[in-house]
Amino acid sequence: MRLTTKGRFAVTAMIDIALRDGGGPVTLSDISQRQKISLSYLEQLFGRLRRQGLVNSTRGPGGGYRLARQPADVSVADIILAVDEPIDTTQCGGLENCHDDHKCLTHDLWTKLNAHIFDYLKAVTLAQLVAQQREPRANGQVAVLEMPAPRAARSAKGKEPAVPA
Repeated sequence: MRLTTKGRFAVTAMIDIALRDGGGPVTLSDISQRQKISLSYLEQLFGRLRRQGLVNSTRGPGGGYRLARQPADVSVADIILAVDEPIDTTQCGGLENCHDDHKCLTHDLWTKLNAHIFDYLKAVTLAQLVAQQREPRANGQVAVLEMPAPRAARSAKGKEPAVPA
């Protein structure tokens, strides 16, 4: 999977807003300064995030952006898909035409990897990422979210495993 700056910056900006949740609207210029992301690039991303219902905007003095949903209800996959970032490791974009207009020998492997990546990104919420940022770091180490159990390892009732916060 090739995740471009579009997806990375969208997730970073959403974490920035979520960290300031409850403190009033957050301006893109403030996010731009804190995260070192181009203001014009943020404007493009936030147009998409707003259209997908992830953020609300307030115009005028004191305006800016707020989360449109609770951080626990926003997954990393939601953010990446909102900015039109493909989650695809196949060479053909899933069209099955990667080898002389036919499916290549490894197509199914990459398609299954796509599913695992998407499941992981869907399981990680904005609330978890915010909590991670607020945790004190021992010895400067960064906390890593654990991979959810594969589908086959889920309980007999079909419930998703809990993802550690």
